Amino acid sequence: MKTKKTVWIPAIIAVAVAALLVIYYYYMSSVSGGEPGPRPPEGGVGNVPAGPVGGRPGGGGRGGNGEIFKTLGTISVFLGAAAFSWFWFKKKLRSPSILVRKAGKLLHSLHKLLGWATLILIAVHGIYFLITKLQDNKTYTGLAGFAILLAIAGYGFFINKVRNKWMRTVHRLLGLLWVPVLLLHAGSSVIMAVIASIAVGVLVWMLEKMAGKTPKPIPGGR
Repeated sequence: MKTKKTVWIPAIIAVAVAALLVIYYYYMSSVSGGEPGPRPPEGGVGNVPAGPVGGRPGGGGRGGNGEIFKTLGTISVFLGAAAFSWFWFKKKLRSPSILVRKAGKLLHSLHKLLGWATLILIAVHGIYFLITKLQDNKTYTGLAGFAILLAIAGYGFFINKVRNKWMRTVHRLLGLLWVPVLLLHAGSSVIMAVIASIAVGVLVWMLEKMAGKTPKPIPGGR
């Protein structure tokens, strides 16, 4: 990428695709008489649970494969939140708190692994429900979220290969844009994951404040 502006092009395309899918979801929901929004409908079709990533209740009483793949979606939501939590530690690797430093180094080493695990689990989850629940309107919000996630993964992969100061900025902005789309698709699981991630940030702030109040030894003192 030779200019600063071209780095935004893949992100713009991904967001545009996601926006079109969300608009189509609302259109199909209005045509079918559904109520679009984060709160999913109760029940599924037959014995296959409706389950988008992490949020929709199962349709049948026996659970089965649908419940397993719905659980994979839920796990992926929290893995994504864990990967995003690295943001709180990004500039804290020299924190006065030893707990913050150690946690930051651990998350830094796991950040890419968590990101790829999130992508793989969501792909598996999505493929299953594309096959079993293609007619469900929630499929469109799932595809919208996946389009943004692919862009996040792409920027994450090229961050250290493409020397452009905007790469990390776009990567983070896409992560933030992913949240409302995922919320529309998954509902309560996303809310809990976001709360957990914010709680990590608050904990980091508290630990740093506590470490900063610890009196430092006076050189040459007794």
